[in-house]
This record gives sequence, C-alpha cells and structure tokens, in this order.
Amino acid sequence: MEPKGQGNWSAALQTLEGCSCLVTSVAISPDGKVVASGSFNKTVRLWDAVTGAPLQTLEGHSNGVASVAISPDGKVVASSSYDSTVRLWDAVTGAPLQTLEGHSNGALSVAVSPDSKVVASGSYDSTVRLWDAVTGAPLQTLEGHSSWVTSVAISPDGKVVASGSYDSTVRLWDAVTGAPLRTLEGHSSGVSSVAISPDGKVVASGSFDKTVRLWDAITGAPLHTLEGHSNRVASLAISPDGKVVVSSSDDKTVRL
Repeated sequence: MEPKGQGNWSAALQTLEGCSCLVTSVAISPDGKVVASGSFNKTVRLWDAVTGAPLQTLEGHSNGVASVAISPDGKVVASSSYDSTVRLWDAVTGAPLQTLEGHSNGALSVAVSPDSKVVASGSYDSTVRLWDAVTGAPLQTLEGHSSWVTSVAISPDGKVVASGSYDSTVRLWDAVTGAPLRTLEGHSSGVSSVAISPDGKVVASGSFDKTVRLWDAITGAPLHTLEGHSNRVASLAISPDGKVVVSSSDDKTVRL
C-alpha cells in the first residue's frame, strides 16, 4: 500500500541550523524538550525542541560523530565517533563525563539501556561493546559479526542487545553475560539500522537491500519483509505504541 503522503502531517516546526556539514544522527530526550544532533564537524549539538534555539555545543571528539543517544533518565548524552571512542556528556550543562575507549576502529552506533546504567556501542572493528554508563568501565565485548557493526539497540527490559552488521545479519545477545542468543539471517546485503519494539517482542532491521524486516525477538523467526524503498534503508524506528515502523532511505523518502 502506498503511503498517504504529507497531507496527514502538520507543517515543519523548526529547522535547526548551526553548521554546513553533514548531520549523521539525531535523538530526542524522553521529555521531548531537547534534540541532540551529531555531525561530521566533530561536535554534538543540543537544541531546544520547542523553539529551535541552540543550547549547547559539545566538543571533544577528534573525528566526526557517527551516532548520538540520550539516556532514558534524560541526564546523559552519549556520542560515538569515527575517532573510535564513545563520549558521555551532561545533558544539561554539556560537561564531559566519560570517554569510553576500547574500540580499535570507528564507533558507528551507540545506545543507552532503559535504566540508563549501560551503554552499548557498535564499531567498524566488528564488535559490540557494553560499558558502565556511570564509571565508563568496560563490561562486555560481543564478538561474532564478520563485518562492521552499523547499529545497536537495547531491549526495553534491558536484557537483550540487538546489533546490525554489514555482514547482512542481525544478532541478539544477552546484555548481562554477553552470550550470543540468536542470529537473524535473511537480508541480502548489509544491515544499516536495528530497533526493538516497546514490548520487546519484535526486532526491526533496515538494509542496503532496500527492505525492512521484522523478526520475532524471542525465536528469531522472520515475521514480515517490508518492500517499497528504491534505495538502501538508512535508518528506522518503532513508534512508542509499537504500532508503526518508520524507515528513511537514500531514495529520499520516509515510509510508515
């Protein structure tokens, strides 16, 4: 079914402008008041989501920022970078809190657990790493992917980490022990993005093969293949009520 189009949408609310460089990632705080953006100019920027006013510019990375996330308690901004590090920042003051070092190549994706205690990161080095969000201490290194880990997500109960990789698979891991749980195979090209539904029952993955796939998070069984994009799927998300999947693509469209 074709999307109904922009007639169902209100007008654009704000355009947040601060640099002419590529914006790689955005996140919205749990209270909906702050937007974080990461950029190739090595910075993270925080914006007022209502007025669009700039709040903070977070500087410290030595290479472009690949991914940003805001902790569920709204207190911490996490950023991963092509400089191989993950950095944690105070979401109010912008002060640097921790620098998480251990990846041997660029850190492409970052996520924060529901209890705000664990940070997950995926990297060009083909691993997922779990870190203590308070101390910055390394907790687990999850190995098994044969190529870049492009995206990571943590389940709502905090027990499962999902990772998508350029090796065309999605992997599910035990977030406490680091043990592999499932390998989800079906994409014919690299996986660019993963998400877990709010009830923890469905994993969604977007791919360079132009499709979005939905999987049973418990059994790993394929549920649906969503086709329609004419170019790679760059990013996806699942709505808070768990009813809608949204995907963006290099075909310049967003699909629901």
